[in-house]
Amino acid sequence: MTDYDPQMLVARAREASKNAHAPYSRFAVGAAVLLTDGSIVTGANFENASYGLTLCAETVALGTVSSMGRLRDVVAIGVIGGRMDHADTAPVSPCGRCRQVINEAAQMSQRDVPVHCGGATGDAMATYKLSELLPHAFGPKDLGLA
Repeated sequence: MTDYDPQMLVARAREASKNAHAPYSRFAVGAAVLLTDGSIVTGANFENASYGLTLCAETVALGTVSSMGRLRDVVAIGVIGGRMDHADTAPVSPCGRCRQVINEAAQMSQRDVPVHCGGATGDAMATYKLSELLPHAFGPKDLGLA
């Protein structure tokens, strides 16, 4: 699947962010992963009182995709983030850890996955290829797996 609406993917990520468990940072993040058959898997960040155990939205969504056996089917990802109860409009991009997790799917799917970034509200959007967000990435290819 190559024909899709990036705004729709960001909207699905925004909807997913409403389920964020972010009582500590109060920063909600949502992610939506588009698969080759047109289905979308979403995730929201899940914080933990032991901060280091927090899961990012992209990791939650891609972990679900992996548990479905569909990591090679990832086509694109939408990500949004912003402070809860604020009208943050600036696009938010994935953190470094999430870029590495997205790279796993990108290399397994043999696609330079587009990442569509939006804010908690508004229409502003920035789109990057994963290779722009994480140049010279280490991943499955380096281990002969992709």
